[in-house]
Amino acid sequence: MYLAGSKERQDEGGSAVHPSVGRRAAGVGSTAIALGAVSLLTDLSSEMVTAVLPLYLVVGLGMTPLQFGFLDGIYNGVTAFVRLLGGHVADRWSRHKLVAGIGYGLSAVCKPFLLLAGASTTALSATLAVDRIGKGIRTAPRDALISLSVDDAHQGRAFGVHRAMDTAGALLGPVAAFALLWMVADAFDAVFIVSFCVATLGVLVLIAFVPGRSSLPVGTPRPTLRETVGILSDPRFRRLLIAATILGLVTIGDGFLYLGIQQKTGIDTVFFPLLPLGSALVYLLLAVPMGRLADRIGRRLPFLLGNLALLGSYSMLLLPLDGPVLIVLVLGLLGVFYAATDGVLMALASPGIPRERRAGGLALLQTGQATGRLFAAVLFGAAWTLWGVSTALAVAASALLVMLIAAALLIRPERAVQES
Repeated sequence: MYLAGSKERQDEGGSAVHPSVGRRAAGVGSTAIALGAVSLLTDLSSEMVTAVLPLYLVVGLGMTPLQFGFLDGIYNGVTAFVRLLGGHVADRWSRHKLVAGIGYGLSAVCKPFLLLAGASTTALSATLAVDRIGKGIRTAPRDALISLSVDDAHQGRAFGVHRAMDTAGALLGPVAAFALLWMVADAFDAVFIVSFCVATLGVLVLIAFVPGRSSLPVGTPRPTLRETVGILSDPRFRRLLIAATILGLVTIGDGFLYLGIQQKTGIDTVFFPLLPLGSALVYLLLAVPMGRLADRIGRRLPFLLGNLALLGSYSMLLLPLDGPVLIVLVLGLLGVFYAATDGVLMALASPGIPRERRAGGLALLQTGQATGRLFAAVLFGAAWTLWGVSTALAVAASALLVMLIAAALLIRPERAVQES
């Protein structure tokens, strides 16, 4: 394994580790922390919008759950069509920071257009699509930068630290949205403008503090798209991709769970933007411990248990619970789901992907997951519209249980990666 100490080390194939992505530290490198700061600001911006979007669309604009499901599917799933491109281009150019910066910039500039779109479904769809295209472009290069900057033995911890900082932004976003709505009733315009300003600051932090131009040493092979897709020939990666995709197919959007809570408890709409705080707080507290645990015992088990927590979150809305107990259980389990799966899945996949194809490989995995979630949002929105929320949740919970068993069979147990 790599050991910390030298400015430039050799990888398993003898290629030097380029210092521009940060030293491959025996812990959490500066690159992960800098990108964590960028993600904190970007997620603060995004979650300001996400916190009010279901209320804005369903209550403010009068959309049906099916229409919201369509838009939520676009919001979470359109990234499937650009993740692979962003990851491959970053590998091909060896410019992971540049490609990630383009993605962050796209997400920032589209925020004011949410206000300008008004009640037009077409305009809202296009704006949300651009925002998610930005996310799709940036995610794989960003995660590749994190993965390349630390040793394989500490992938879980590095992703955990990044996701914790990212989630700190997710925690602050709904608070900012709530404060704006509290001060000025229905101040959606203020939410969107402040969100734009914060996102722009995140781009500036990326430019100033994320190190490096070329992500890999001169002479490193630049993969073709065919070579990137060729990662699918690896049986371990292929099984992991299938598992992530089928689990994505039964992962409904968080907005649906928040709307389910609001419908069942009848909480005042002014408090609706605070619902994401519960899951974000749990995610923030558990992201680093889950990453470290995954490094020690292997990443498969935490990932599967995290999806089991999501099943519990669905189930809580089907039980005869109400009030604070229901809210705490649903949001708590949702936070556990993210803490045990988001960064852990990237840490599970990264060591098996060649460094020169790291962004493209992670993009393939994220593409499968995002595609599944796109269909999940649309199908759940249709089921809610046709059958009601309880029946739709029961079907989703049953499907998740089946897919979780299938994923457990697909993902082979791996040995915990240890320092030598």
